[in-house]
Amino acid sequence: MFEKKEKNLAPPPEPIDDGRSRRTGVMSMLRAEEAPPSRGTGELNALIGAGSEFEGKLRFTGTVRIDGKFKGEISSEDILVIGEDAEIDGDVSVGTALVHGKVKGTIRARELIELHKPCRFFGNLVTPSLVIERGVIFEGNTKMENPGAPPAAKPVAAPGKPEAK
Repeated sequence: MFEKKEKNLAPPPEPIDDGRSRRTGVMSMLRAEEAPPSRGTGELNALIGAGSEFEGKLRFTGTVRIDGKFKGEISSEDILVIGEDAEIDGDVSVGTALVHGKVKGTIRARELIELHKPCRFFGNLVTPSLVIERGVIFEGNTKMENPGAPPAAKPVAAPGKPEAK
């Protein structure tokens, strides 16, 4: 009655480790040119989805994406992705921030902050590397600094001359 048909399925090809093979999970949600180097596995560790609201403190490792509303503090050494429909009100301290939504507050990033259209940002940015795409609304202040760098030394007066004041 039923005939057994054997399908000739070849095993999937072995992945090629070209240094970019970590662009899976959340990285597939980003355009290729947006995918930052990741300390973690490049996989999405948590998602606050559209329609969700969260208030409080969020600490994480790896990559987190927010598409809902968040009010409070966010801290990590890794990657935060703020989606187009997200609304963030608070202070963020991360390794890398990729922002597409609305943010009111301060973002400090040890490595990189990218603001992508249709981002609306109102507040302060502190980072050694900043990208603002055309079409982004940015109202606030920016401080370009490397948070891991030692503070700059004060100038020393030459021998025999009085110290500059």
